[in-house]
Amino acid sequence: MAKLAILGASGHGKVLADIALLTGWDEIDFFDDRFPVLSQLEQWDVVGNTEQLLQQLSNYDGVIVGIGNNRIRLEKQNKLFKLDAPLISLIHPRAIISTMSEIGIGSVIMANAVINSFSKIGQACIINTAATIDHDCKLADGVHISPGSHLAGGISIGIGSWVGIGANIVQLVTIGDNVIIGAGSTVIHSISSYQKVIGSPAKPI
Repeated sequence: MAKLAILGASGHGKVLADIALLTGWDEIDFFDDRFPVLSQLEQWDVVGNTEQLLQQLSNYDGVIVGIGNNRIRLEKQNKLFKLDAPLISLIHPRAIISTMSEIGIGSVIMANAVINSFSKIGQACIINTAATIDHDCKLADGVHISPGSHLAGGISIGIGSWVGIGANIVQLVTIGDNVIIGAGSTVIHSISSYQKVIGSPAKPI
C-alpha cells in the first residue's frame, strides 16, 4: 500500500489527489493548517496541520505540497526538504513530457500539458492543464504556468512567477522573479522581477 500525504486541503490539492490515484497511490491523507476546523475534503480525511505532518513523515511513502500560492508552496516544500521528507512529483498520465526534459521534485504536471526537449522545470512548480512548454525553457522553483498558457522555446522564468490562464510568451524572453502575467496576455519582451503585466502586448500595471 503506497501512502501519500498532501499538505494543503484545497482545490489544487484535490487535483493532486486525483492524479495520485491515477498513478498508483493507494491511500491519501491531507494535512492543512485549518485543522481541526477543517477535517474533511470530499472523500479524504484531513488528519493534521503542518507541524503534525512533520512529526509523522516516516508514516508516508510520499509527500507533496498542494497549495496554489507560489510563495507559501515553496516555503512549505523547503521546510519539508530540510527534514528529508519523501517529497515526490506528480505527473498526469495524459501529460506529454520529453525524456530529455527535467522535472524538479515537488512539481506537478497536469492533464494534457506538454513539456518539450531540454526544458528544465524547477522544484514545486505547477504546469497546469493543457499548458505547453516548448524546447529549452528554464523554470525556476515555485513557478505556476496556468491552464492553456503557452511558452515558446528558450524562455527563462524566475522564482515564484505566475503565468495567468491563456497567456502566451514568445521565444527567448526572460521573465524575472515573482512576476505576475495577467490572464490572456501576450508577452513579447523580457520582464524584470516583481512586475505585474497584462495585455497584448503585455505592459506593466
